[in-house]
Amino acid sequence: MVMDVGRWRDGGYTRRVEEWMAVQKRRRIYHLGSLPPFLLVLAGDIKAVDHRWNQHGLGGDNAEGKCRSLHPGPVSLLHWSGKGKPWLRLDSRKPCAVDYLWAPYDLYKAAVPALEE
Repeated sequence: MVMDVGRWRDGGYTRRVEEWMAVQKRRRIYHLGSLPPFLLVLAGDIKAVDHRWNQHGLGGDNAEGKCRSLHPGPVSLLHWSGKGKPWLRLDSRKPCAVDYLWAPYDLYKAAVPALEE
């Protein structure tokens, strides 16, 4: 997500998102993680990010545990959407090939080395 911070502040979007989060806390109204309150608040006032920028779905197929590969061409944003997070798979020594792209940014490093020295 890329946003105009000035417009975000001027529009009071933080308060509005927090209001939907409070509704969710009282009575579960959605099941899709953190995205729905943003969708409810922005109500279609969004622009799509070209797929070439956003390589989504790297979290894999959660039901079958399958890894996904990068789409062809240049990629700018790597998005591990879904439950398959690279830090968990690297720590468990069951990484997907693309998870190694994330490894250099791991501030805590794997509890168990994922790669043999």
